[in-house]
Amino acid sequence: MADKLVRKQSKLSVYLYVPNIIGYIRVLMNIVAFALCFSNKIIFSVLYFVRWVVCSQIQSSFHVWGCAGHGNRQNLLYHRISTACLLVILSQVYRPGLTFVSLLALDIASHWLQMYSTFLIGKASHKDVKDSTNWLFKAYYGNRTFMAYCCVSCEVLYIILFLLAEKQNENLMDVILHSIQQKSFLSLLVVISLFGWAVKQAVNVIQMKTAADVCVLHDTNKKQKP
Repeated sequence: MADKLVRKQSKLSVYLYVPNIIGYIRVLMNIVAFALCFSNKIIFSVLYFVRWVVCSQIQSSFHVWGCAGHGNRQNLLYHRISTACLLVILSQVYRPGLTFVSLLALDIASHWLQMYSTFLIGKASHKDVKDSTNWLFKAYYGNRTFMAYCCVSCEVLYIILFLLAEKQNENLMDVILHSIQQKSFLSLLVVISLFGWAVKQAVNVIQMKTAADVCVLHDTNKKQKP
């Protein structure tokens, strides 16, 4: 009985770790942000960006769930869910909506395959790509500043697109081209974000192909064993 009580208290203490509490706050901020997304775009954008950038950076500086590596997985889950929600909203605002649905599918598929392939070959982190032969893939995961720029660029671009949408069924290319032609700070921000976004999507494609190759090789080797 005493051992059971100790284990229960130990489990509760893990749930109450500071980084985990930050994670709960991020979830609440997400709920509030998306609840207000159509009634107040500015509040939504502020909450979404603060939650994504500030809270994630604070949280990633801790070891979450009591052991190394799990904090990254929790952060990855939060990012995927939040980005997925925003992409679904954009798919309802812009045409062709399939663009954002495809981006969502690529994002989920590439990261799931990368995590799964990492598990298959026994690596400690999905960011360990030292053995990759692709220079862009290695540069992305090998340089945290570059990776952060690409990730933030995606989120900033999606937020800008949401703010620029004045009605449903907006033409995506028309809105992007019009914002660039304005020759303002916003147009500069769109261009900078577009470049980082493009790199991120290229990395997602490379990541999905590389991870799929690892899975195929693992299955092939497993079948060849007597």
